[in-house]
Amino acid sequence: MEGFLLILFMMVIGAVIGGVTNSLAIKMLFRPYNAIYIAGKRVPFTPGLIPKRRGELATQLGRTVVEHLLTPESIKRKLQDQSFVSSIELWAKEEVEKLLTSEKSIAQLAESFGIHNLDGKTEEKVTAFVVTKYNAVVTEIGLKQIGSVIPEGLLVKFEAKFPEVAAYIADKGIEYFESDEGKSRLRRMVDDFLSTRGMLGNMVQMFLGNTSLVDKIQPEIIKFLQNPGTRELLLSLLEREWNKVKGWEVNRVIEQIGPEKVESFIKEQAATVLPIRKYLNAPVHGVLHPYKDRILEDLLPKGIGIIGDFIASRIEKMMERLHLAEIVKEQVETFSVERLEEMVLGISKREFKMITYLGALLGGIIGIFQGIIAQLLQ
Repeated sequence: MEGFLLILFMMVIGAVIGGVTNSLAIKMLFRPYNAIYIAGKRVPFTPGLIPKRRGELATQLGRTVVEHLLTPESIKRKLQDQSFVSSIELWAKEEVEKLLTSEKSIAQLAESFGIHNLDGKTEEKVTAFVVTKYNAVVTEIGLKQIGSVIPEGLLVKFEAKFPEVAAYIADKGIEYFESDEGKSRLRRMVDDFLSTRGMLGNMVQMFLGNTSLVDKIQPEIIKFLQNPGTRELLLSLLEREWNKVKGWEVNRVIEQIGPEKVESFIKEQAATVLPIRKYLNAPVHGVLHPYKDRILEDLLPKGIGIIGDFIASRIEKMMERLHLAEIVKEQVETFSVERLEEMVLGISKREFKMITYLGALLGGIIGIFQGIIAQLLQ
């Protein structure tokens, strides 16, 4: 009986020693948080292991995260994973659909993101871009002749319209001189002509009278304009003058019109062709509703695919420039020791308890063997 009690006693003592030892060892990983000094000398094993090695731990954690957890290959696989891409597409469609049904204008949405006067700034940028392109083109072709700048096909089409233009001029002339306004204008011209001819003019007026002279001249002018030869003459004049213009330098044409007028015209046309303010101040759903299905079903998936491929192909360089290891290291170094202890215990509390129990179990087993050996030696 005494032997059994001795073995039991030694088992309990061994279990207590094993459990307490392991528990103390776990505690000493973190505590004490700071070094303890007695008589100016630091007490051994203070501070605890993790507070003492926190810098090395932060460095190692950063290296572990980059080399084994957040590796370029793992991120690339995630970006190309179909389930991940599908979830991103679903989320993006939900967010884009909210925008496409919004009553706000694009300019108002930009205001909410801190971008002010988007319509004015965009219009200025577009106009400036168009003017810059215009100036670049003028610099390039300014010394060239008009005929060499205009495409051959366009020249042929343009010149093919000359007979119609000549006929149009003649028809408009006939229409004008047949009208009351044209007849009145012709009468004033005859009066002015006769008034500068002195006695000869007075004699003509006396014998024929103004009305009779105008009535005689008007049909002749109309007959002249109706004559096919007149139209051929107009066509010949148009072609001759056009051939002269084709030989002009582009800079000369611009100078004839006025550089400021040309630039102003280009700005006006840019604002007309691209009504930036109108689109940016209209409700989003009104502007983009016709393209809603195409945006959601075609453009958005393609855009996500392009962005994903772009990031995947450059993830290594991006991670190098992000310096993730340094970020993790700096973040861990900012943690207090209490926070580190809380994090580690939160993850491994159960395992640490098992280690304590294991120490007690091993201590108890060792105590049993010690008791048996003590009994055998008696």
